[in-house]
Amino acid sequence: MKHVKIAFSALFLLVLGGFLFIWLRNEVAFREEIKERPAPSSLHPIVEEKKDELIEKAADRGIEILITDDFRSIDAQNNLHRQGRSEPGRIVTHAKGGESYHNYGLAIDFALRLPDGDVVWDTKRDGNGNGKADWLEVADIAKELGFSWGGDWRNFKDYPHLEMTFGLSIDDLQKGWRPEDVME
Repeated sequence: MKHVKIAFSALFLLVLGGFLFIWLRNEVAFREEIKERPAPSSLHPIVEEKKDELIEKAADRGIEILITDDFRSIDAQNNLHRQGRSEPGRIVTHAKGGESYHNYGLAIDFALRLPDGDVVWDTKRDGNGNGKADWLEVADIAKELGFSWGGDWRNFKDYPHLEMTFGLSIDDLQKGWRPEDVME
């Protein structure tokens, strides 16, 4: 009886080891495949779709917005990061190239467009006269559409910024993970 238990335990461990070996081999292959993916070069299709919905829903409330930035290359991000540091201008980002959701096509920035065509970043303006700042109305619409708003951040407030992370951190994105890997 004791030999049967030992044989069964050995067989169980052998089968379990085989499953672990196959799983690890597949996991390593998957991770290698992810690392070799090219970086995005445009807005993610879902972000693009939600951006268009945001523009339309804001217009329905009498608010015209302009998307001032969306996908941003690593080089463009580095140039923006130098602003206010080694280049003239004020600091507008703390993210270097590869550290912004813009670099992965998952973020947009917006501003308000006035009836005369001018563009403003006035967060208190109530152009549609409904008693609520247009900027906050746009942020609320964006959140309903699944965006996170930079105005809700605790430290560096980035009022024009909207992003969809799909649960991925910047570290995940730098490692090659993309929304398609976590979406069902």
